[in-house]
Amino acid sequence: MTTANKITIVRILMIPVFVTLAIYYGQSIQRGEAEEWQRFAAIAVFLLAAVSDGLDGYVARRYNQRSSLGVILDPIADKGLLLSGIITLSISNWSKTDPEFGQFPAWFPVLVITRDAVIVVGAVILHLLNGKVHVKPSWTGKIATVLQMAAIAWVMLQLRLVPLMWIVGAAGLFTLISGIIYVMDGVRQLQAGGHANAKVS
Repeated sequence: MTTANKITIVRILMIPVFVTLAIYYGQSIQRGEAEEWQRFAAIAVFLLAAVSDGLDGYVARRYNQRSSLGVILDPIADKGLLLSGIITLSISNWSKTDPEFGQFPAWFPVLVITRDAVIVVGAVILHLLNGKVHVKPSWTGKIATVLQMAAIAWVMLQLRLVPLMWIVGAAGLFTLISGIIYVMDGVRQLQAGGHANAKVS
């Protein structure tokens, strides 16, 4: 249990704290009695968890604390924080005046979760059939992650620079494109592994 892994575990434990605060704040909005301290606390917890992502990585590299446990925990923490933000802000409205700026449309979390589920299932299939999996991060996937984080920030900070749906739409588009790229790459790996019946349509 290295220092880096301890930081990652604390980040995972922050997720239910953020979700609880976010939901309670949404409920206070519905009652017409917005508890702003809950909003600011939720934002602070989310930011702290996001910053700790870079911190545990730095500690692992700086003090040579890379471990097999860290390889498992880190992506769980990263994806858990991102998905918790998207799902929570899809079921809880954070805007007192304009609901369109306070909540994600239902299709957004469905798309993000579906893409991630397809990637996980695909990786399992590749491992079973080929005995190995090569996941190549795509630039579209990185842009999708950045836009997903931007969408979360748009709601939590109640930004009005551009409509929320523009940010969500862009995030959804790159999420879809990156998912297609991962699937096509998985099919190519199946073909390279001797599974000639795999076709890319």
